[in-house]
Amino acid sequence: MDGTETRQRRAGELGLRYTLSTGRLPRASEDGPLSVPESQRVSPKPLGTELSRETALSIGLQHWPVFMEVKDLLTLVPPLVGLKGNLEMTLASRLSTAANTGQMDDPREQHGVISSNLALIQVQATVVGFLAPLAALLLGALSTGELDFEKVKLLCASSVITAFLAAFALGMLMVCIVIGARKLGVNPDNIATPIAASLGDLITLSILAFFSSFFYKHKDSRYLTPLVCIGLMALTPVWVLIARKNPPIVKILKFGWFPIILAMVISSFGGLILNKTISKEQYKGMAIFTPIICGVGGNLVAIQTSRISTYLHMWSTPGVLPLWMKKFWPNPCSTFCTSEINSMSARVLLFLVIPGHLIFLYVIYLVEGHLVPNSKTFVVFYLLAGLIQVTILLYLAEVMVRLTWHQALDPDNHCIPYLTGLGDLLGTGLLALCFLISWLLSEAELDGILEPASGPP
Repeated sequence: MDGTETRQRRAGELGLRYTLSTGRLPRASEDGPLSVPESQRVSPKPLGTELSRETALSIGLQHWPVFMEVKDLLTLVPPLVGLKGNLEMTLASRLSTAANTGQMDDPREQHGVISSNLALIQVQATVVGFLAPLAALLLGALSTGELDFEKVKLLCASSVITAFLAAFALGMLMVCIVIGARKLGVNPDNIATPIAASLGDLITLSILAFFSSFFYKHKDSRYLTPLVCIGLMALTPVWVLIARKNPPIVKILKFGWFPIILAMVISSFGGLILNKTISKEQYKGMAIFTPIICGVGGNLVAIQTSRISTYLHMWSTPGVLPLWMKKFWPNPCSTFCTSEINSMSARVLLFLVIPGHLIFLYVIYLVEGHLVPNSKTFVVFYLLAGLIQVTILLYLAEVMVRLTWHQALDPDNHCIPYLTGLGDLLGTGLLALCFLISWLLSEAELDGILEPASGPP
């Protein structure tokens, strides 16, 4: 009798529940094919279809057939969701800084600041929304060697209209939150940025799912998707004219593209890691945790970056660092362990990591417990990964804000996109490592139990 069948039979005799989570597929023995319970049978499917179904299920899009049929849409999700860090969170940080420094106290000045900032993110959203599907299609073409022109039209139209509408909705929300917080005497840095990050995923994915399904349903219409792209791109000069009324925004229009585009590329690499691992059994459930670990890291580092930027705007001038911030690469202990206000803020944010992730873990196990690892080992490694991710990001925030301020650049515009993109990449990579280590340890534990049982009585 085949050794694999013996191990499986002995595991059953020991009362161990055999599943496919070990990564070993059942093989036929000399006595005939191995019988697998109906609930554990896996029908043969193309790898791309299985990838699409698990990813779509994990991010809550399982009811949208377009994500099953056009799997390149899944590669499009990370850069589009990452727009919250590139656009909306930088908008929230800029408006918070403007409110805290008194630039929005005068109604006329407030109107100018708000209109120019909203016009700016519409320009950025349209351009990045057009570039994101090109990156997704390039990654898909490199992995499959094929490029479908119909997919190009569908992805471009879906991406551009998603970025456009999400930027408009979240931009208006950020304006209301910052003005309301200012009137209530609350620091907008503490609430506007995390709300932009939290609602960004929901709004962006909802718009993407709706319009991609609409375009897929009307895919026989030759002119629909090109007209949508051309119409939205044609509005760009209007937004540019409105944004040019504010001199600081003009500077962002000219020189602020590199951080946004580079951050989109970094986020796309995080999406590539997710797409390469999600179809493997040892990474089952990874897509459920990916938005959590990336979102928590992005939220916390954006809050810290916005607070440091506001601090420098209030107590210094661009290009001149305060005496106690002269070092570009400060000692990590000074970042987390001193009585300075930014260090105290970093400690508070770092202490929020473990409780926050524990709450999310509890909710995930209540809702999707059958799809995720439930071992204590995984929980420990997951919490450790979250702590490492946020520690690295908070230290890099301190470094990058000092470097950009020394170059007379606004940290609100140049640091947050990089840091949220790095947060996506770090979070996805560390999460994949957690799943791999947890699976390897469970394999070693199972082998240790089964080896004595397979020996002579």
